[in-house]
Amino acid sequence: MLRERRRFLGAIGATFAGAALPALAQEGWPGKPIRIIVPFTAGSATDILARTYGDRLTAAFGQPAVIENHPGAGGTIGAALTAKAPPDGTTLVVVSTGHVVNDVLYDNIPYDTVDDFAGVALLGNLPSVLIVPPSLGVKTVKDLVALVKERHNDINYCTAGIGSASHINMQKFLTAAGIDGVHVPLKGTPDMLTQIMAGRIQMSWAPLISSIGPIKDGKVQALAVSTKERSAVLPDVPTIAEAGYPGGEFNFWVAMLAPAKTPKDIVRRINSEILKANGEAEVKKRMANLGAEPMPMTSDQLDTFLRDEHDVLGKIMRSAKKS
Repeated sequence: MLRERRRFLGAIGATFAGAALPALAQEGWPGKPIRIIVPFTAGSATDILARTYGDRLTAAFGQPAVIENHPGAGGTIGAALTAKAPPDGTTLVVVSTGHVVNDVLYDNIPYDTVDDFAGVALLGNLPSVLIVPPSLGVKTVKDLVALVKERHNDINYCTAGIGSASHINMQKFLTAAGIDGVHVPLKGTPDMLTQIMAGRIQMSWAPLISSIGPIKDGKVQALAVSTKERSAVLPDVPTIAEAGYPGGEFNFWVAMLAPAKTPKDIVRRINSEILKANGEAEVKKRMANLGAEPMPMTSDQLDTFLRDEHDVLGKIMRSAKKS
């Protein structure tokens, strides 16, 4: 009931805020620097995408888009700053998939994951790949699942930490395959790759861009990619759906959000500039360097997408938390 009431009040606020937009536009919105909060460290994929599109917003609106890194607590610190900011379109946050499950993983976060944010634009999707040590002796996903069942789930898998994209990706796969294992949370992708290459960990979902080298050098075995389409850089590796487990598909997406009551016309204006930027050569180059793929959506489509991800991934992570 509380969420329904908040949505109703939010809709009323957005209506009146939207009515005031022509005046804002006449005064030369934004009229001051745009603050883009990144709840992760500088140099992360999320940070690089934020800076890439921030540069385009600077060019489009004639005001600097200033990146502020506020890492910690799985991204909840930066998200909370945004939720409490004035909803005038000059404070934005760039989040990744973990944002939609933080209310499952963290108690008493100071915002509502669904109701306190408005989707602005989806910046990209970073494919992941299921990797195992060559010494494990499996060649396909079905081989791996059979081995895990044979060992009665006595197998190790690593992630970049609880609530990370690799953790959510693994939980989706384990659920789809009807298997389990022993979770070994690590500090990040380099540690994950090191442990897989050494054979101390038996499986992991890792970012494709970071795994290409070890895969091509034969140091790890690639079994499937997380996306709906095969990767151009690993054309012989099947998608997880092609491998027989469509429920294991996963998007490690990066999205830009605004405070919930930000006027829709402003949100759509920012969205339009980001969609234009997708066609620019420099943006395409930076995306390719990250192994990122565009996922163009309108702001309304993004709102629906985020609600769906919150429901689906939240359910999976609740089950994982109980186990």
